[in-house]
Amino acid sequence: MTDRTTKSRAETRGFRAGDGPRLVEAWRRSAPADSITPDRFRSLVLLDANFDPEGLRVAVDGDRVVGAAYAVRRLTPMTGTDLEPEQGWIPFFFVDPAARGRGLGRRLLTEALDWLHSHGRTRVDFSSYTPNYVLPGLDAEAYPVAAGLLESLGFRTLYEAAAMDRGLVGYRIPEEVARRSAELTARGYRFATPRDDDLVDLFALAGNHFGPDWACTIRECLAAGTPLDRIVVARDPSGRLVGWAMHGAFDSVDERFGPFGVLEEMRGTGLGHVLLHLVLERMRARRAHSAWFLWTSEQSSAGHLYRKTGFTTTRVFRVMRREATR
Repeated sequence: MTDRTTKSRAETRGFRAGDGPRLVEAWRRSAPADSITPDRFRSLVLLDANFDPEGLRVAVDGDRVVGAAYAVRRLTPMTGTDLEPEQGWIPFFFVDPAARGRGLGRRLLTEALDWLHSHGRTRVDFSSYTPNYVLPGLDAEAYPVAAGLLESLGFRTLYEAAAMDRGLVGYRIPEEVARRSAELTARGYRFATPRDDDLVDLFALAGNHFGPDWACTIRECLAAGTPLDRIVVARDPSGRLVGWAMHGAFDSVDERFGPFGVLEEMRGTGLGHVLLHLVLERMRARRAHSAWFLWTSEQSSAGHLYRKTGFTTTRVFRVMRREATR
């Protein structure tokens, strides 16, 4: 029987070549509800332009990886020249079940926080790092011990993000949505798959009105080969691009919906409802069994729209922050 009253003997250090496969296996043992594959780990962590091996703190006991905590700060800006010099993130941490109860998780997180602090980062978020977040935040229901550990280290909840999904078996566009689409079209609105030249306006709309990470996500997925027919854009009678909806943007997962946005001044017109359903129709045509996404506010206009469309909340994540003095 393992003695959980003694301090962990594991060595902690920065990431080294050869750690990857063992780290992925340890992750699977530690968080089977949120498992990861080697290619996804490579994409989210190793290929990230902001990755620094010293920020990925790895716990090793003999030849086994038994835990990790990942700290990251911007080395390249999301947009413009802003490196967010006070901001750091911890996108994930875990401890192997066999190594728990001996302070290893606290040691890994403390090292990750100290590393960020040594680089001038006084504000640290768990785990809303864009563009390569693993989960929007902490699922305290799934990981209550982790929630307690983060709180004991000074993290406080900023807000909650809801993950939602809905089944698509037997889906068809509701008659009232079809009527609204026809009415808007008769008034001069256009709904269509974007052409190459439309992307300029799409990136501007996403980046200027919804955040640079949204524009980055769309740009990167299209550069990686996501087909344009995964997107529906809307233009108003003057020709201005006023909204879009899409699927398949993240990890080429066709059943993952989003990003999705409509100009604030156009909300309440039914435009967002039409865009959402046009994309769900395309998803079902591609034999998607369901539609899901990870991040919305349940009380936002988008959250109400999703519920009206038949989405239900599957998980709730706490976006948490720790503030420290220099």
